Amino acid sequence: MILITGATGILGRVIALELLKKGKKVRATKRRSSNIQEVKESYQFYTDQPDFYFDQIEWVNIDFDDSDSLEFALQGVEEVYHCAAKVSFNPSAEKELYKNNSEATEKLLFAIDPTKIKKFLFVSSIAVLDGLNDKGEMDENSDFNEKLDHSNYAISKYLSEMEVWRASAEGLNTIIINPGLIIGSGNWNHSSGKLFKEMSNGFTFSGSTAYVDVRDVAKIAVELMEKSIFGQRFILTSEVVKYKHIADKVRKTFGKKPAKLISNSILDILPFFSVVFGWFIPILKLGNRTNVETIKSDSKITNKKIRDTLNYTFIPIDESVDFHLKNYVASISKSN
Repeated sequence: MILITGATGILGRVIALELLKKGKKVRATKRRSSNIQEVKESYQFYTDQPDFYFDQIEWVNIDFDDSDSLEFALQGVEEVYHCAAKVSFNPSAEKELYKNNSEATEKLLFAIDPTKIKKFLFVSSIAVLDGLNDKGEMDENSDFNEKLDHSNYAISKYLSEMEVWRASAEGLNTIIINPGLIIGSGNWNHSSGKLFKEMSNGFTFSGSTAYVDVRDVAKIAVELMEKSIFGQRFILTSEVVKYKHIADKVRKTFGKKPAKLISNSILDILPFFSVVFGWFIPILKLGNRTNVETIKSDSKITNKKIRDTLNYTFIPIDESVDFHLKNYVASISKSN
């Protein structure tokens, strides 16, 4: 039996599907309030047999604060894909981020018996990477620098990684993957749907980030586990692309003009307003210095290690965006 936490998320659901296609038995965790019907509907984008595969999933409710809940979810399990996490760059979400990310990871690992769980994969993020190699790129050796400013999300993921490395030192077979910004279909009020919605609003930023298709992340995660490549981390990114490039593709799909760049001079004053007025206008807290520097900067990151390890070829980001954006439009049309 394979356990997937966060299986209603954009990645967890696709990892579940990838495993089901290989004939594996999958137990998937969810919250009591989760909409698993939405997961079922999203499978139509990834397979011609969405009902067949979805009906094979054993769903269980989980509460990371409840040891009995964790023990029940782990019964008979030999492999774990830990995908459950909260993603937010809003400073007001600080407590939720630590509770749902680092604390939940710690409690899950504490509940695991390494003599019974043969493999454990943790989904981290490129947000934890700092420093450049001799080619001027971030790679798997770009360790988190505690002296630099980071978002609460990045810190919560770094603390989670530390728990995984601790468990690894104590005998658990672990793998860490660090995906870029994942583009996928379904879960439209979060992840890609939220991204597409925000990028259609007319304004964008000068910087860039590393994107990756959810199908690539799922396939690589499963292959790494199958090949038992333990005690390592792997950056999973396809390409570094300007925010404006993606925004323009989204806007063109909706028949809109290219997005307008918010100048760096305007962005540079946002941290001031964030500090002075953020207490009265909460949305301004998003304009803190850490977030502003992120959207202004150009990412420099390499995926060479995973390409060499698995001889893997990533889906080009233009192709990925076209595929998932088409699904997004179809979903909007269906709901209207």
